[in-house]
Amino acid sequence: MRTALLQLRTPATQEAALDHAEPLVRRAAAAGARLIATPEGTNILQRDRKVLATRLATTDEDVAVRGLRALARELGVWVLIGSALVRREDGKAANRSILVGADGGVAATYDKIHMFDVDLPTGERIRESSLYEPGERLAVAQADEARVGLTVCYDVRFPAVFQALARGGAEILTVPSAFTVPTGQAHWEVLLRARAIETGSFVLAPAQGGEHEDGRRTFGHSMIVDPWGEILAQAEDDAPGVLLADLDLAAVGRARAAIPALANARAFVGP
Repeated sequence: MRTALLQLRTPATQEAALDHAEPLVRRAAAAGARLIATPEGTNILQRDRKVLATRLATTDEDVAVRGLRALARELGVWVLIGSALVRREDGKAANRSILVGADGGVAATYDKIHMFDVDLPTGERIRESSLYEPGERLAVAQADEARVGLTVCYDVRFPAVFQALARGGAEILTVPSAFTVPTGQAHWEVLLRARAIETGSFVLAPAQGGEHEDGRRTFGHSMIVDPWGEILAQAEDDAPGVLLADLDLAAVGRARAAIPALANARAFVGP
């Protein structure tokens, strides 16, 4: 199953974001990808929360989401909108991963559960919970030939999420991200490889990269990891582009049979 990751440098409006992503989606489809995954914040990245709040739209109204759904239908490919920053039906904001089928329909959605509320060693203070409402439910869905489990960025630091998705039938785990540069340099590769090894799953991690219009910097280095923890493909830098890999889905069964950690896990009482 040929997959593609888009590494983006998403602008500060949905219209510009769609213009940025569309040619890369077309390039990935032309290269034979059946599943194309984009990063966190594919539809807009805007650090000014007041400005962002005025720009957020529902998934049905968002220009970038609508455009990517139309592209999926036109090209006959599955598109994982790694996440779109959207307004929920109740008026609150969500960081939402959207799996789009080859017919342009929404096959599954997942709202990011773990909010990135941190004080980084650089002095940067981030509070996602001040704007976004966390989700409560995980999602696994069929995408072309594979079962896919959805996560978003900071979720990668919570192994129980990935184990639950694998037990729920996921063969591919997606980690669309907008990692900061310091945390990316320190933890990006080791976390992704660990999640793949622990669950015997493929991990697809499309990333934002570089200096964005809103002034933020993201790490890039999008990565595809196999169920044994081997890196199949990795972007060398933070530049926008397309990363391709062919996934042998039978490798999931082989890895889980060799190291049956999911089957051997036992309930226990904590300290």
